[in-house]
Amino acid sequence: MDKQVLSLLQLFVTVVCGGLGHPIHNCNETIVIESLPKCGELFETLMMTVEPNQWCNLTKIIMHYNILSKCAELTAGRGNCFWPNSLAERFIIGIHTTFFSNCSSDTAIWEDPPDDILSALILIPVFLTAAMISLVVWCSKRGDIFG
Repeated sequence: MDKQVLSLLQLFVTVVCGGLGHPIHNCNETIVIESLPKCGELFETLMMTVEPNQWCNLTKIIMHYNILSKCAELTAGRGNCFWPNSLAERFIIGIHTTFFSNCSSDTAIWEDPPDDILSALILIPVFLTAAMISLVVWCSKRGDIFG
């Protein structure tokens, strides 16, 4: 076998088997465990700027929550850990328990619209359908329009 072909074959096998891939880093959970509480303290400081009765209002706290998420993600990255991971999940659940436990997840109560609006919502499609059917029938009987 030609030496160049052999070299190309070795290179191909090396690439396919991952020899040129990125080295595998182990997750340093100690860094993550030590740093996540700092993210929690930052989030708590930010949440103290919002009235507690507004904590369930997403528009009031979304920026603070975004900062918390980014901080936790960066912390996982510093520890060479995947995001999300079980440590971060437990941390986020703790944050939710502390700040958002009073936020209800009540389902919306659906009500019928008033009768005049309901009548319009029913009758308009019925009349439009009847008008379109009439137009199609009328056009099909008049062959001179479309040739």
